[in-house]
Amino acid sequence: MILAAMGGSQPADYNAAMLRTIPLSCQPSWQEQLADLLTDPLELLELLQLTPAATGYSLQALQDFPMRVTRAYAQRMHKGNPRDPLLLQVLPLAAEMQHTPGYLDDPLAESTTNPVPGLLHKYQGRVLLITTQNCAIHCRYCFRRHFPYADNRPSRAGWEQSIEYIAGDASIEEVILSGGDPLAISNSHLDYLLKRLAPIPHLKRIRIHTRLPLLLPDRIDSTLLALLDALPQQVVMVIHANHAQEFDAAVDLACQRLRECGVHLLNQSVLLAGINDSAEALINLSQRLFAAGVLPYYLHMLDKVNGAAHFDVEASQALALIGVMQERLPGYLVPKLVRELPHERHKILL
Repeated sequence: MILAAMGGSQPADYNAAMLRTIPLSCQPSWQEQLADLLTDPLELLELLQLTPAATGYSLQALQDFPMRVTRAYAQRMHKGNPRDPLLLQVLPLAAEMQHTPGYLDDPLAESTTNPVPGLLHKYQGRVLLITTQNCAIHCRYCFRRHFPYADNRPSRAGWEQSIEYIAGDASIEEVILSGGDPLAISNSHLDYLLKRLAPIPHLKRIRIHTRLPLLLPDRIDSTLLALLDALPQQVVMVIHANHAQEFDAAVDLACQRLRECGVHLLNQSVLLAGINDSAEALINLSQRLFAAGVLPYYLHMLDKVNGAAHFDVEASQALALIGVMQERLPGYLVPKLVRELPHERHKILL
């Protein structure tokens, strides 16, 4: 594989220049790149010229929640930096194995809002479809790291049950495609889902929550764009960027292509200790998002999922950070600081 051979051994601009000289027919497809994820932390650390001892890597944490990350994303990590903000989002650490009171496997009680397999109905006017358990990345703070995906993997008949549920409730105006990552599924399966949703008269919006434009920009291909462009509903895509370093020219191009076919781009981040818990990091992120044509939307407090307590930031610190952002940025670049709680009918604005 070309990207595997590069392995991040050269600067990002060098890699981009090299890729431009490779005939398109020789470049790996997005499907090939998705099949060639980094899953061995030791390989990732070797690419970054780091030792396990320097990072706090834990084999036990890896066994509890496997590592997955694209090579394109890994190439944006800085060599020799054990505290790289992208590395810390994916590397299994010993801190994950510490038991912390108040942290749960299902912190948002999603099991109580799961009326049919693959569908969550928590908020008025919208439902969420668990399109797949697959992701191109395993974020170590993921609130669904313990989610029962085996019980939410519908057959075609099961998907029809979800479609009937949506079609039968005229109060549902928005369908959210989630996962896993909905763009990790094939275009053919996505085409099936979108074509079944498109004719439902009370649906006004299709929202897609995905990290693929950041992790695998090549996923934003012409077939996907045509599927989205053909929908009668408005299409909103929420990417999940936590740090400005997650962007490069390829990500910018993916965002541009989405905007050109009428997709509204928003971002939601999670406030994470050691990654983006400084005013400078958050300000840089908002500015970098807007430069890519993405509007900052939410800054989430950490969901209290088992294994992620070391990422938590106190609410008082979060509010102070938002205060600095309000002083230094125009209002449209300041995301809403929110917390999601089980059994609440909306997110809680801090």
